[in-house]
Amino acid sequence: MLAVLTAARKILAVLSWRGRPRRVPAPALAALALAALAGCDPGAFAIGGAGPVIDTRAAVPVALLVPAGSGQASDAVLAQALENAARLAVSDLEGVAIDLRVYPTAGQPAQAAAAAARAVADGAKIVLGPVFGGEANAAGLAVAGRGINVLSFSNNADIAGGNVFVLGPTFANSAARLVRYARGRGISRLMVVHERTTAGEVGRDAIVAAAAAAGAPVTAVASFEFSQAGVVAAVPAIAGQARGAGAEALFLTADTAGALPLLTQLLSENGVSPEVARFIGLTRWDIPAATLALPGIQGGWFALPDPDLSQRFAARYAAAYGASPHPIAGLAYDGIAAIGALVRAGRGDALTREALTQPSGFVGTGGIFRFLADGTNERGMAVAEVRNAQVVVIDAAPRSFVGAGF
Repeated sequence: MLAVLTAARKILAVLSWRGRPRRVPAPALAALALAALAGCDPGAFAIGGAGPVIDTRAAVPVALLVPAGSGQASDAVLAQALENAARLAVSDLEGVAIDLRVYPTAGQPAQAAAAAARAVADGAKIVLGPVFGGEANAAGLAVAGRGINVLSFSNNADIAGGNVFVLGPTFANSAARLVRYARGRGISRLMVVHERTTAGEVGRDAIVAAAAAAGAPVTAVASFEFSQAGVVAAVPAIAGQARGAGAEALFLTADTAGALPLLTQLLSENGVSPEVARFIGLTRWDIPAATLALPGIQGGWFALPDPDLSQRFAARYAAAYGASPHPIAGLAYDGIAAIGALVRAGRGDALTREALTQPSGFVGTGGIFRFLADGTNERGMAVAEVRNAQVVVIDAAPRSFVGAGF
């Protein structure tokens, strides 16, 4: 019962792939909660997503859940990109047959749960997707009692665990990579600057935890209201706090679509620039590419997937479909690549939790990655510096989880 109640409470953790809150209609939440509580008979969740037994000599049925059907053009574009990438991965597999079946979710938890249940009833042995955290949580709950694992495209660690894994790059992973690198370069006094939003607070916690693990003390934490006026009002005090704390680096949670451009500009104008205290970004600073020209981020660091492998995937996708891939389309390719690698081993337990969490991991579109026991993931990322409006890799992405500081 406790496990089911915990799972039901997780329904409330409905963050989108980018960490922004996504509203779920109250009737849908109630239905999901009742569905979870209805499974309170002994052993209802006994399998706990251990995984099915499969016949590796036959085509393995894989369900792909995409946000098609919502009526939003952006969801339709994303859904098609994910399907394209998944089919590209299937075509690249050697010695493995995948029966890919696509199910629309409209980006809604209730529909994602229904799609996952229908997919398993149709014979799916694993679920790939959906995108948003609330959907992934609902899909996981819907098939947990059947022992089916869900490899979601979310990056929300709050919904990971049990039979739900997240493929999206997490704040914890990026923070750990960057803090380790900074520590190795002699930077030991960090300051965290975050927006007062859910994503900002999750990012702050990830940085603080990574710093503690690396022995790099966080000497100060500052925040700002997530608005233009909030940034303008907060920056003078943040700059003064940075100088007073002797911060050698400012770890920023802001992204390129939000406060990052204004924040970095005003910090520099207030006497705190990358020359005084290195700016380190928790998010990608090269998307969109125009961001790289911002004066305030020159000399700043951020983490990104292996550029060589990412470019190869983009070229392969463009050749196949005549367009550049969506920024997260590669996650669908990664999911199929992992499934294919496990099935190729020829074991009937290829899609169990134990197999999915093998320490050696997998190779995907952005480099090595592996699933952890808590349902999150670890990715081998590169560290880049912005120099003269260009991305310059200053520490290459590892190609193995052995001897790379993991």
